[in-house]
Amino acid sequence: MSGGTLARGLSARAPVLLREQGFRRYWAGQTVSLFGDEVTYLAVPLAAVLVLHVSAAGMGWLRFAGLLPALLFSLPAGAWADRRGRRRQTMIAADLARAALMASLPLGYALGVLTFAQLCAVAFAVGTLAVAFDVCNATLLVSLLTREQYVAGNSLTSGSRAFAFLAGPSAGGLLVQLLAAPLALLADAASYLFSAWQLARIAPAEPPPAERGGGRLTEGLRFIGGSPLLRSMLACVATINLFNFGFSTLLVLYAVDGLGLRPGTLGLVVGAGAVGSLLGAVVSARIVRAIGIGPAFTLGAVAFPAPLVLVPLAGGPTPLVLLAFFAAEFGSGLGVMLLDISAGSLQAAVIPNALRSRVSGAFRTVNYGVRPLGALAGGFLGSAIGLRPALWLVTVAAVLGALWLVPSPLPRLRHLPGPADAATAGKAPAAG
Repeated sequence: MSGGTLARGLSARAPVLLREQGFRRYWAGQTVSLFGDEVTYLAVPLAAVLVLHVSAAGMGWLRFAGLLPALLFSLPAGAWADRRGRRRQTMIAADLARAALMASLPLGYALGVLTFAQLCAVAFAVGTLAVAFDVCNATLLVSLLTREQYVAGNSLTSGSRAFAFLAGPSAGGLLVQLLAAPLALLADAASYLFSAWQLARIAPAEPPPAERGGGRLTEGLRFIGGSPLLRSMLACVATINLFNFGFSTLLVLYAVDGLGLRPGTLGLVVGAGAVGSLLGAVVSARIVRAIGIGPAFTLGAVAFPAPLVLVPLAGGPTPLVLLAFFAAEFGSGLGVMLLDISAGSLQAAVIPNALRSRVSGAFRTVNYGVRPLGALAGGFLGSAIGLRPALWLVTVAAVLGALWLVPSPLPRLRHLPGPADAATAGKAPAAG
């Protein structure tokens, strides 16, 4: 078979959306950027533990610094993005600035001046830029898709996240072990540059800027308050995130200090367990078609946090500990992909384009705003009652977040509603 024939054969097998140049470039940039983020997700706390010898409370403050901007800035950033328009240019600027910030950490380490204060300051600044990027990204992604492509598009972007979950921690752990935790962060800096380059090569038709006076801060909150579907969805995922970020704050410290796992081993096990995320991205669209969008969301809300109880349960010989970590990451990864794809598709369907950044900002204010509180609470719980009891508490509490859906009609919603139905979506089961 000739090279040209092989290329045409592979192209024919590729998902339809990846044959469209604009979406393909966007997807490639986000895939690489997400990979870099996952390297950082492991490398930054390892830098704090291994280089700066930070305590459990200190880990809580570090996570708090990175997550606080979502609480402070999501609402005004959404209103600003809708008023300004030109979302792609904002995303490019945010990528370039994040690349420079991430590069400052290995530079500080190389010069022998890296401090915990610098780690926290960079985490806060990168988190602030991530808010600006993400509220714009919600609109840019939908600008590249038709309504019929929402589930497929969210499946592909979630598949990228799953790939990052799979390969990022493994690469991050190995880079930390081979180089040093701060030097591993150069991978994330490079990924931001690649994302900016790919965004510069597309030109989607974005919604026009909001009319004067139409970008009010409270518009997104009012829209969510008027949609029973979005209200119940937000209450559920915010509760899960509150406790899940308490869990993630303690995970590295518990694994390294409490169980004696090496960084490379931890990265490989977490990365291998993320095969569940990749599987979830592949099968989620089929599950949605089989059981409906609402039941799929409900299933994901349980399947995401429940497997993590295996982490505080882990004990005994190292192989059993590693098996428990693998199973926890595998099951949780499968669940989070189903949850994310269902939630992203529902939001894409019911939020009007003219309000998308404002509603995204309002949703992030609550959903992401609880994350620094969870991280801080996790750090204090770890110091006050011990790492394992704290992990038991936050993992079980996260599972209970699905109880918000019990009185809601969302679990019975079979099909995607439209923007015109946003105020009533979820009040009654959709036919079919």
